[in-house]
Amino acid sequence: MLQLRPWKVILVVLAAVFGIYFTLPNLLPAGTFPSWAPQPKLNLGLDLQGGSYLLLEVDTAALNVEKLNNLIEDVRRELQTKRIAFSGLGVAGGAVSVRITDPAQVEAARTELNKLAQPLTGATGGRDMTVTRGADQTITMRPVAEAAAAEAVKAVDQSIEIVRRRIDQLGTREPAINRQGKDRIVVQAPGESDPERLRRVIGQTAKLSFQMVDDSVPVAEAQAGRIPPGSILLPEDNPSEPMILVKRRIEVSGDMLTSAQASFDQYQRPVVSFRFNGQGTRRFGDISTKSVGKRFAIVLDNRVISAPVINEPITGGSGQISGNFTTESANDLSVLLRAGALPAPLKVQEQRTVGAELGADAVRAGQISLGIGAVAIIVFMVLAYGLFGIFASIALIVNVMLIIGLMSLTQATLTLPGIAGLVLTLAVAVDANVLIYERTRDEARAGRSPISALEHGYARAMVSIMDANVTSLIAALIMFQFGAGAVRGFAWTLSIGVFTSLFTAILITQVLIGWWLRVARPKTLPI
Repeated sequence: MLQLRPWKVILVVLAAVFGIYFTLPNLLPAGTFPSWAPQPKLNLGLDLQGGSYLLLEVDTAALNVEKLNNLIEDVRRELQTKRIAFSGLGVAGGAVSVRITDPAQVEAARTELNKLAQPLTGATGGRDMTVTRGADQTITMRPVAEAAAAEAVKAVDQSIEIVRRRIDQLGTREPAINRQGKDRIVVQAPGESDPERLRRVIGQTAKLSFQMVDDSVPVAEAQAGRIPPGSILLPEDNPSEPMILVKRRIEVSGDMLTSAQASFDQYQRPVVSFRFNGQGTRRFGDISTKSVGKRFAIVLDNRVISAPVINEPITGGSGQISGNFTTESANDLSVLLRAGALPAPLKVQEQRTVGAELGADAVRAGQISLGIGAVAIIVFMVLAYGLFGIFASIALIVNVMLIIGLMSLTQATLTLPGIAGLVLTLAVAVDANVLIYERTRDEARAGRSPISALEHGYARAMVSIMDANVTSLIAALIMFQFGAGAVRGFAWTLSIGVFTSLFTAILITQVLIGWWLRVARPKTLPI
């Protein structure tokens, strides 16, 4: 076991070089490391470099309301297509109801509306809503509870991914975005200096749609309550026309966009340039061809940004959104459109900001605690085991460099609990050497030769070492799987430390002791 085999020496040298190379960028001042070399550095968590913390809640109630409103439009379209006269279409008691005018058409209407029900995902035979016939020629469509629950889960999953894309496009490095409970999302954005902008970009639903303007009724009459069926009165970003009447039907939706970029128009005013995919290009081309001379509204989150007149068919699949934009607001809108719309609004339940100076204090405290812990362990090992304690201390230093190097290479985020995990790893690492050295002492007292005592010491201690590290690894994996935030940071550091500790405490000390035995050829062990 203590033979200096070439592969052991090569592996130890490569590990030391790896640790030094990927640790140095974190220790040297910026600009001193060669510019041509890769320079991955540790990502510091929110508690170490400051930033913003948001606790968001997905508004599932608004999601249900939107689903019912969409269902109303689907019912209107189906009945009008089949030329079935109806009245009283609306929402009542969490369901959509409609009265069929002609009693002879009630069953036909029920058959057509039943086609709107979709199969439940993962269920056999179930559908997402029930369609029932009631008294007075009324048909009621009610979403089932299982469908609502599935929609809520899907909305939270989609929201997490969209929030992640939005933050990534803002340039924030290594945000931590996790689910909390059933419908909450925790966002930690280290280094984000403008938490209000982060909140504004994350919280905006950003549902973009292109809808035709309804000019059949003056806005004043619509405001008085005479709104035509299939239309809606929306606020507009135009001081001279604060409200505008638009058709409910969405001609082209924002999910058909393939790109959106902040730019400037011919008058150097900030605008957002966009491009549709193939389906959006065809649909927008057809609508603009049929509606020359009419106005269409660009609607963002139920507010009309602009309502230009279609002067000629727009078939190229690209266009511009103009409005009262600043350069920053145009860029924020382009970020929102590229990342996609949230399936439901997000409500900010809690917001905290950690100042950079507090993060710097935490870094200094972590460095001090790590330094004190390392020095105390090294002093103890040298006093307890002499030369062999020095070998263990060298392995310990390489262990720390390997952990930092691996975390830098994988771009893992180091938090204050992660530093605690690093300190704990140091103690666990020397535990292996303590077991080996105590076993070796027992074998030397039993009269074995130095080489034989060391061989038996390593062999007999190995079982205990593996048991201790496997249980530590299992505990770390459980914390990583079921924990969140700081707990996962601690578990990740501890997991890396288990593997590096086994490598350094066993293999590196073997190589050092084997080299010493070859050079010194001792008669007794200085332990």
